[in-house]
Amino acid sequence: MTAVLPPPLTPGGQRPEGEPADLHSAVVNRLGEDIVSGRLEAGAVLSSEQLETRYGASRSVMREAIRVLEQLGMAASRRRVGVTIASREMWKVFDPLVIRWRLGSAERDNQLRSLSELRRGFEPVAAELAAQRATPDQCATLTGAVMEMVRHGKAGDLRAYLAADVVFHSTLMKASGNEMIAALDGVVAEVLTGRTEHDLMPAQPRTEAIRLHADVATAVVSGDPEAARAAMEAIIAEAAQAIAMQLDLLPSTPTSTSS
Repeated sequence: MTAVLPPPLTPGGQRPEGEPADLHSAVVNRLGEDIVSGRLEAGAVLSSEQLETRYGASRSVMREAIRVLEQLGMAASRRRVGVTIASREMWKVFDPLVIRWRLGSAERDNQLRSLSELRRGFEPVAAELAAQRATPDQCATLTGAVMEMVRHGKAGDLRAYLAADVVFHSTLMKASGNEMIAALDGVVAEVLTGRTEHDLMPAQPRTEAIRLHADVATAVVSGDPEAARAAMEAIIAEAAQAIAMQLDLLPSTPTSTSS
């Protein structure tokens, strides 16, 4: 199947005004977004010339960009054949880049549901283990992150709030002492970032959400695994409810978006 390419970025395939200076990253993102959105269909075969024209990039930049997509299971390149777009069954769905692109596509709701279900499977366990294994420094970082969430939440500074929230969850997973759980911190960071990027956070973070984070930190510091697990389960439930409420307020789910 030969791909029908979307129009170039601008006439002549040049980068539009304001495009990131890092052309390699920009091309990777555009390719990923086009694959996730279906603008580049699974099974489509593209030549180097088509790709260079479409994305306004040199052959060397396109080669490096395709290499990234191959590592993500989203494309395969063969000499004398071209670049073949892979089916979604081949995608490395745990990779933060794939998560980011899916959150920016029309399948955002399904991706959020999948991620919420995934988080229910490992974050409560991480909290339970952290209550048994967290170091003094990790306990201090968790407590400090909650204090920052309180401060920035009251100020309505969602970017600073997000940064503190990411630190909290990343530290908690590392504090579990389980390297497999700790390796999923990028997944959670993308979920949290996606909520902010796609207007799925309330204008002012809910007091209940901050209180639940404080409950987790308190349980970890006091060495109470059951309380830590219960509080984390409540955090994930609250987040799912908050996302659902924000989705109801949005006019529609975008067919595509770029960060």
